[in-house]
Amino acid sequence: MVALFRVRPRRPFHPGGEKRTMAKLRLDKEMVEAAVLGGAVLGGGGGGSMAAGRRNGLLAVELGDPELVEIDDLPAESVLVTASAVGAPAAKTAYSLPVHYLRAVDLLARQGGVRVDGLITNECGGTAAVNGWLQSAALGVPVVDAPCNGRAHPTGVMGSLGLHKVEGYVSQQTAVGGDPAVGRYVEMYARGSLEKAAALVRQAAVQSGGMVAVARNPVGAGYAKEHAAVGAVKQCVAIGRAMAAKQGAGPLAMVEAACQVMGGEVVVRGRVGEVNLETKGGFDVGTIVVRAGREVAYLTFWNEYMCLEVGGDSSAPPRRVATFPDLVTTFDLASGLPVSSAEVAVGQEVAVTRVGRQHLILGAGMRDPALMRPIEDTTGKEILKYVFA
Repeated sequence: MVALFRVRPRRPFHPGGEKRTMAKLRLDKEMVEAAVLGGAVLGGGGGGSMAAGRRNGLLAVELGDPELVEIDDLPAESVLVTASAVGAPAAKTAYSLPVHYLRAVDLLARQGGVRVDGLITNECGGTAAVNGWLQSAALGVPVVDAPCNGRAHPTGVMGSLGLHKVEGYVSQQTAVGGDPAVGRYVEMYARGSLEKAAALVRQAAVQSGGMVAVARNPVGAGYAKEHAAVGAVKQCVAIGRAMAAKQGAGPLAMVEAACQVMGGEVVVRGRVGEVNLETKGGFDVGTIVVRAGREVAYLTFWNEYMCLEVGGDSSAPPRRVATFPDLVTTFDLASGLPVSSAEVAVGQEVAVTRVGRQHLILGAGMRDPALMRPIEDTTGKEILKYVFA
C-alpha cells in the first residue's frame, strides 16, 4: 500500500504530527447560513438540500465549537478523512439523521483503525458545504478548508482527490443511513479499490432508501494540499454573504451578487415548462426545460447539471452554453435562492446561471477524462469533446 496516511489502531480522534500553532476560525451560526447558501449555488443542481445543511450546521454550533483551519497550518502527515453524503436527493424514502454522520466517522476509525486529525468535505453544496462540521464539534478535530472539489459532482470517485490513479492505494469507506422502523437501516465498512468501494457505498444508499452518510479515504494532508480544492469552504461563505447582503434589493439582485463573486452570468430568465426526473441506481437523472419568450433552455442533469443548451423556436439544434464541470445553477425568482434539480417544479419562475470552470476551485477529480465518460453513458450528452478538446 502507498504510504499516503499513517494508521494508529484504536486512537481514532487523537491529533498527531508535530505541534504547531494553527490559525483557527470558529464556525458560528452566521457562517452556517452563509456556507449553506453559497454552497447551494456551487452545488450546481446537486450537493444536497439547504434544509439538511442548515439542520446539521446549526446542530454543530449548538453541540460544540467546530473550527475551520487552513491546510497549510497542518503537519503534512496529519490524517484527513472525507465526510460526505451519497444518494439521490429526490428519493422519497431517504432517511438520514445527524447521528449517522457521527457514526460513519466512528465506524471508519474503529473498523479501519484510522486516526482522524481533520475532516474535509467531498464537495460544495447546500448540505455538503457543512459536511464535517457536526463531526468536528462532537469529536474535537478541525474542519480543514480543502474540499475534494469546489463544486458538486455525481460520483464518489470524482470527489476522491485523484486517489484512483495512485497505484496501490486501498480505499476505506463507511456508509450509514436508513430508517430502522421499516428495516432499511444500513451500516457498512468497505475496503478495496476506490471504484469498487464507491460502488458499494452507492448500493448501500439504494438499500437504505436513497441516502447514506459517508466517511472515506483517509489521506495525508500533504497529498490533499496538492489535489484538493483549497479555499472552497471560504468561497461558499463569500457567495452566501454577498447574496444575504442583497436580500433587501430583491431576488434578482441576490442572483447577480452570486454571479459577481464567481465571475458568472445569468443566461436565461423564464418559466419551467417541463421536468423529467427518474431516480435510478442511487442517482437522479433527467432534463428540465425553461422557456423565456422565444428562447428555450434545456438542462440535463445527473444529480448535478451536466450541460446547458439554449435555442430558439427554429428547427436549428440548440447551442451548447455550458458543460460540466462548468457550473450551472437554477435560482427561484420568487425568493432569489438556489434550487436543486430535485426541487425545480413546473411553472416555477427561475434564473439559470453559468460559471466557466476556469473561475471555479476544482479538485483533481475534475481533470481526468476517464471520470467524465460515465456522464455521456448516463445522459446521452457529449461531454469530453467540450471539456478536453
